[in-house]
Amino acid sequence: MNAWLEDTRTSYDTVADSYAEYVRDSLAGRPHLRAALVSFADRVRAAGGGPVADVGCGPGLITAHLHGLGVDAFGIDLSPGMVARARRDHPGLRFEVGSMTDLDLPAGSVGGLLAWWSLIHVPDDEVPTALAHFHRVLRPGGPVQVGFHVGDASRLKTEGYGGHPMKLHVHRRTPERVAAWLRAAGFALDAQLLIDPDADVPGAVLCAHKP
Repeated sequence: MNAWLEDTRTSYDTVADSYAEYVRDSLAGRPHLRAALVSFADRVRAAGGGPVADVGCGPGLITAHLHGLGVDAFGIDLSPGMVARARRDHPGLRFEVGSMTDLDLPAGSVGGLLAWWSLIHVPDDEVPTALAHFHRVLRPGGPVQVGFHVGDASRLKTEGYGGHPMKLHVHRRTPERVAAWLRAAGFALDAQLLIDPDADVPGAVLCAHKP
């Protein structure tokens, strides 16, 4: 396993419980984010339904939210600690350990794929590999939705949720750059949402589909 993958896995294993508490209410008071998930669920149904992969699911909050919207969602995360926490918090849902740069799913096996704020730890030169896997596992017409921090810099995160030690990079990217990566991977862009544009670190959600 590459060093950045090992560091990411170890870091999130360390903070799994404190991170789960930190994000527990993260959708409350965020109507635009909730609307993005509703739109994604609608697109999944319009494309014929099927299982939906929440890649980089963490403690399973978004996976469970999608399930509540009527989507057959399951979660994948690099961190066994996060997967264990997700299984404990959402025992009726499926969660498994896996890497988006080596996604262990059959070709054309999912009806939708979501990666919310999980590509932010993937180095630039590995992003095309992850997106190629996304494209491979999606059925034709299936939507993909990617959320990320907006900017043009990276920083090393050495301390995280609850003051626990971490060692991983957080990459901020422009919507234009992420859109270019998606197009190069074979996706067609549908919509772009900028979140908190006046914040120090805005967020963005890009919606696309596999033609």
